[in-house]
Amino acid sequence: MNTIKIYLEPLLAHVGLGADYIPIVRDGVLVIITILMAALAGWVFKLFIPLVGQLTRRTEAKWDEVLFNERVLRSACQIVPAIVVWLVLPSVFSEYPTGHETLARLTAIYITVMATRTFIVFTDSFHLLQGAKRTARQQYLYSFIGVLKIVLIFIAAIVVVAIAVDKDPSTLLAGLGAASAILMLAFQDTIKGLVAGIRLTSNEMVAVGDRITVPGAGADGVVEEITLTTVKVRNFDNTIITVSPQTLVDGSFQNWKGMKENVGRKVVRKLYIDFRSITVGEDGVVNLTRYRQHMEQWLAERADVLSDLVIMVHQLDSTPTGQPIEFVFWLEMQDALPYEHAISEIMEYAIAEAPVFGLTIYQQFPEQ
Repeated sequence: MNTIKIYLEPLLAHVGLGADYIPIVRDGVLVIITILMAALAGWVFKLFIPLVGQLTRRTEAKWDEVLFNERVLRSACQIVPAIVVWLVLPSVFSEYPTGHETLARLTAIYITVMATRTFIVFTDSFHLLQGAKRTARQQYLYSFIGVLKIVLIFIAAIVVVAIAVDKDPSTLLAGLGAASAILMLAFQDTIKGLVAGIRLTSNEMVAVGDRITVPGAGADGVVEEITLTTVKVRNFDNTIITVSPQTLVDGSFQNWKGMKENVGRKVVRKLYIDFRSITVGEDGVVNLTRYRQHMEQWLAERADVLSDLVIMVHQLDSTPTGQPIEFVFWLEMQDALPYEHAISEIMEYAIAEAPVFGLTIYQQFPEQ
């Protein structure tokens, strides 16, 4: 820029411009050149965005394609013009110290803000790396990134204030030591959420994609998101319930993960047989015994019952309301609707088949 200034002054004088106007026109031309250089630098760097995208797509790894996505690169390109302006400011405004100082501070503030924004966009890209289900290690990473973003924004704010008032950022940070108690109070939910989130993930208590039931919060659905301060649950009626990680850690909740990972769902149902209908048949076998054996065989032959797991129809302790017979088996399905329909079909058959063996389902009639 100094070289341009050296050649520009004689050129302006050669075209007949007065000596009083040469510095004004020269500086105006330098400002225009600076703006054009900054815009050109930003445009040139944006040309590399498609090239970087093509390079990352050619690699077998997925992380580079996600972390260096278009949003991250475009955000980074917005810093380049400011860097160009920062570099040429001393030459353009060498004769205007006040203007140079003001523009230098504004440029430094812009670079700080945009660098912080680029870092946040970059860290947000980590969410694209997760699959259908977030692992405990990923949750650790996201919790750490959440805290890191808060710390970075706080430091960036301190740096911006320090640049604006022309103070050393370390001096301002040292002065905030007395206000640490206030900061701890302000971020107590975040700190508690971080600790609770680490406890949830380290013990594998809950993860994104798990179905959980939190009775005290009215949540019964699938976990969609886990952040520092909230666990977002989509209920089966599509309502969204947000629960704090601290609530899950301090209280109790039901995670249906084990059932979902199993090959089937266990079924336990009861029927009550009237004692007066239990008799010994002509073959010397009690009709209730024959009924239990028949039902076990019938269940084992059903396609939706897991025959390699427990199939049992057995007696429980007698009650004043009849002899309870318990059905224990596993259905090869996870979804609630077909699961309930299959149970209904099986128990309806069990009720209808009892009279074939001379058995009566106990039913208490109201007194006349």
